[in-house]
Amino acid sequence: MEYRLLGRSGLKISTVTMGTMTFGGKGWAKMVGDLGVSEARRLVDLCLDAGVNLIDTADVYSAGVSEEILGEVLGGKRKNGVLIATKARFPMGDGPNDAGSSRQHLIAACEASLKRMKTDVIDLYQLHEWDGQTPLEETMEALDTLVHQGKVRYVGCSNFSGWHIMKALGISERDKRQRFVSQQIHYTLEARDAEYELLPVSIDQGLGVLVWSPLAGGLLSGKHRRNQAAPEGTRQFAGWTEPPIRDENRLWNIVETLVAIAESRSVSAAQVALAWLIGRKAVTSVIIGGRTEAPFKDNLAAAELKLTEEERRRLDDVSLPPVIYPYWHQLNTASVRLSEADMELFAPHLKK
Repeated sequence: MEYRLLGRSGLKISTVTMGTMTFGGKGWAKMVGDLGVSEARRLVDLCLDAGVNLIDTADVYSAGVSEEILGEVLGGKRKNGVLIATKARFPMGDGPNDAGSSRQHLIAACEASLKRMKTDVIDLYQLHEWDGQTPLEETMEALDTLVHQGKVRYVGCSNFSGWHIMKALGISERDKRQRFVSQQIHYTLEARDAEYELLPVSIDQGLGVLVWSPLAGGLLSGKHRRNQAAPEGTRQFAGWTEPPIRDENRLWNIVETLVAIAESRSVSAAQVALAWLIGRKAVTSVIIGGRTEAPFKDNLAAAELKLTEEERRRLDDVSLPPVIYPYWHQLNTASVRLSEADMELFAPHLKK
């Protein structure tokens, strides 16, 4: 297992992170998984034995049950260097202040998460989603307070746009608050939208990148194929609708390329998709999940898989996103004055 620095921090995390959305099975999360303590413990031990040192959860997963199960499972293992990341922002009750990124909600949510996970500190506390109604000054001050109180060590965001991130970082610098060390994003071969702004922002501003649902909800696992119904037991079979597929033909072209490369390497398509992500310059870690040992064992093996330049080119060619405005204008008129961050989007287009 390789360990990488998380953004500009001195914290090193494994290139594979364990996700826990399958813990609990309450409410909307039931279609993802409904693992109990004993099942979760086996999977946690499997990941830790493979070298994973970061486990990611969120208060909204099964309405807090995922955090509770994680707290039961970890126990003394926190002494072995295991890091916990969780998130807050979504509703955790019916009250008017039971959601959002206000000082009121974030501090209460953090204290509730600490209690559920039976721990004194959260290693990475992340804003789970943008809140356009709370002033960012209030949000960043609340996160800063949690760090200075010793309840949180590092802070990050998730599902922000480029301008949201830059505004938050600007406020942190101006007001001398804790700054984000990372962002957690959706990024796959099928959905490369993050290359427009989110990955360049990460390179330019020194943010770590954690990737959620790196197999597109299982669509890139190799189990789903063109002109075939979703296999029983998968998220799609259960009615999961993320991510949105705007071009189904493009999706199946990507899957077929993944399968062809996988068969030539005697590995799974999922491992190839994950290895492509781990090999991207801006990506720090990919978050894997599952309900049984088999997908975890398979996905963990991706940490050791190195794709050739030719294999990466084939995957880039079949999945390359279009250059939207203002980037097509920059590509046409500014290609000799591009930064390292700009090249995260432009490099494959310039090669063409």
